[in-house]
Amino acid sequence: MNQNRSVTTLIFVVIVGVGAAFAYAMHIVGADLGAVGVGIGALILALVVSSAIRVADQWDRAVILRLGKFQSLKGPGLFFMIPVIDVIPYWIDTRVITTGFKAEKTLTKDTVPVDVDAVLFWKVLDPKKAALDVADYQTAISWASQTALRDVIGKTMLSDMLEGRDKISSVLQKIIDERTEPWGVNVISVEVKDVLIPSALENAMSMQAQAERERQARVILGDSERQVAEKFAEAGKAYEHNPVAFHLRAMNMLYEGLKQNSTIVIVPSTAVESMQLGGLAGLTALTMGLGQERANGQKVAELQREA
Repeated sequence: MNQNRSVTTLIFVVIVGVGAAFAYAMHIVGADLGAVGVGIGALILALVVSSAIRVADQWDRAVILRLGKFQSLKGPGLFFMIPVIDVIPYWIDTRVITTGFKAEKTLTKDTVPVDVDAVLFWKVLDPKKAALDVADYQTAISWASQTALRDVIGKTMLSDMLEGRDKISSVLQKIIDERTEPWGVNVISVEVKDVLIPSALENAMSMQAQAERERQARVILGDSERQVAEKFAEAGKAYEHNPVAFHLRAMNMLYEGLKQNSTIVIVPSTAVESMQLGGLAGLTALTMGLGQERANGQKVAELQREA
């Protein structure tokens, strides 16, 4: 539209300027009456020509009505129309347009009030239908989108709505496209941006999810303990008929415990006898030997640091 104004203004100024120049030339030669006529004629011509010329952008289509009847679509580029007889009631934008719409406090199938925000991407394919078959196609598309969204929400469970936004978007696209197709509009896609639920319900769902995670953790822990018990049972069967391996394993466990943390370990007499450590004296000797080994290691480390 701004380009139209600039072009028509330029044409008007040029014609008026040329007419004024001719009128001035005639005034110089003494033809004052002719100069006035040329000036008036140039002004009328400038008005007619500037109102007959229009320029449409690449994405615009002009709907031409001649005496109230549809004549043609013009654009893009420069085109002409008959002043007074032809009028342009609509300029149709053929680019992809985005329209935001929402549904507030709408009940789902399981009677939960939700607020849903969505975005509609659409494009005019037939400018003639968009101009002649509906009064205001942009407002009509917005209302059709809102009613379709409310219908879909009323037929959907809350859990399905929270988990399957893509499915809801595809259903909305199909419904809105069917409603707007007679208007020459094509719905490209529908994107559900956000689904808001009441804060109390949100807290309850959070507690439910936390309880479910705790239940799963306890089930996993119990299953792990069962697997550990099965492995211990298998190990017990392996040591049952092999006392030498059992004694070696017991001595290794005792050695590792004394080596890492303890200096004094109290071992039941039955375990000492089964490992054949020679009674309390043997166990004490083992403990003292480990202590001496640890002390020697500490002295070596100190000598290395001093060096």
